[in-house]
Amino acid sequence: MSPLALLDYASVLVFALSGALVASRQQLDLIGFAFIACLTAVGGGTIRDVLLNRDAVFWIAEPTYIIVAVITSVIVFLTAHRLESRLKAVVWADAIALAVAVSAGSGVALKLGHSPVIVVLMGVATGSFGGLMRDVVCNEVPLILKQGELYATAAFAGSVAMVVGSHFELPAVYTYLACGVLTFALRAGSILLGWALPTYKSRPPRA
Repeated sequence: MSPLALLDYASVLVFALSGALVASRQQLDLIGFAFIACLTAVGGGTIRDVLLNRDAVFWIAEPTYIIVAVITSVIVFLTAHRLESRLKAVVWADAIALAVAVSAGSGVALKLGHSPVIVVLMGVATGSFGGLMRDVVCNEVPLILKQGELYATAAFAGSVAMVVGSHFELPAVYTYLACGVLTFALRAGSILLGWALPTYKSRPPRA
């Protein structure tokens, strides 16, 4: 199994976990759990593959990804009530999934020979859109849009690290690691320490 396939599996697993946890907070039934878990798990990767015009979307070429997401949703359905804070679990599972998915998304675009701009955009899309779809469907404010959250910014920085590592011809494992670590570090810093970009503040018109 290639490193990119492993990253896709890891991304699907952890994003499915976060999706199922959100479903538990919405008190959905088992089918609802499976739907939200699958939507979250493969949403970003699907958009990536469609935009890159790959021969087949990754989970259509290999349906095992869907099976992994469904099994994860069933496990969460049976065990989520044991968690003291499911919201905290969602936030941290999402942070881990973001780091893995950004590495997978930017890595796929890089392997296909796309320009640095496309590599960065695919990293951000793969990492962000699954969680965005999950939150919109579940009628929650998307994490990517919450004020004071480094989310898309973390994905952008990680993707840039991927491009830089490739430019200097670092071994692939170090490039993927740098991308994932930087993405997770920025996201974790936002969660724990309140790291954030400046937000727009309107001013009254001058006379």
